[in-house]
Amino acid sequence: MSYVSPPEFVQKMIDAGESKAFMSTRDTMIRAYMAGAVLALSAAFAVTVTVQTGEALLGAVLFPVGFCLLYLLGFDLLTGVFTLVPLALIDRRPGVTPRSVLRNWGLVFTGNFAGALTVAVMMAVIFTVGFSMEPNEIGRQIGSIGEGRTVGYAEHGAAGMLTLFVRAVLCNWMVSTGVVAAMMSTSVSGKVIAMWMPVMLFFYMGFEHSILNMYLFPSGLMLGGDFSIMDYLVWNELPTVAGNLVGGLTFVGLTLYATHARTAGSLDRPTPQKIDAPVKVDA
Repeated sequence: MSYVSPPEFVQKMIDAGESKAFMSTRDTMIRAYMAGAVLALSAAFAVTVTVQTGEALLGAVLFPVGFCLLYLLGFDLLTGVFTLVPLALIDRRPGVTPRSVLRNWGLVFTGNFAGALTVAVMMAVIFTVGFSMEPNEIGRQIGSIGEGRTVGYAEHGAAGMLTLFVRAVLCNWMVSTGVVAAMMSTSVSGKVIAMWMPVMLFFYMGFEHSILNMYLFPSGLMLGGDFSIMDYLVWNELPTVAGNLVGGLTFVGLTLYATHARTAGSLDRPTPQKIDAPVKVDA
């Protein structure tokens, strides 16, 4: 059967985290760069579909195409390594240290940002015909997304920051569930179906994904969005990274590890009482 039981795929999660902690700088950067680029293309595709059809749900249904492709190709998103790599440290895998975990996170963040920014520049060229005219309708929509999800939060002060953080937590709860779900099956179709559902949910609900935002916000700045780089960093990217870390590690990585890799053990079963057979008395 293609289904992998939870105790088995949790061990795969730990093994994957260990492998990523020891991956070379070169390979980590290449895989992170490509993951950021593919996810950015998927975001551009989803926004295009939404604008052209007027159906946000359709854009959300189609967005997971990029997510599924990048994980099937073995590329890495920061949201995924937030969940997997610390498990190797918690499981005390030899050689895995806090420094190696932070090194992996830093390299993946850098690679993801570079990949997403590359696509942002390319798509801005397309939306403005080489910056020779005003952005088209899709470009204007991307600019408005960046403005609403930076300045829009800032207008509410602390309440806006809390909302942003909670949306980021919920985002990586779903995205990391998609990452883990790919390990539940040994077939390509099973992996895709399992990944598709939580990723579609996060996108339609408007939760905050740090890598997706690495495309949307720089792109919005290039396409005339009325916000600054500091607005982007303070009122979106940095709180989103923190929320994604909490959401993925707490609600996915640690919960699965605690109950399937470090099970607390079963309660003692009560001993069945033996009932003596009735004594038969001859008449």
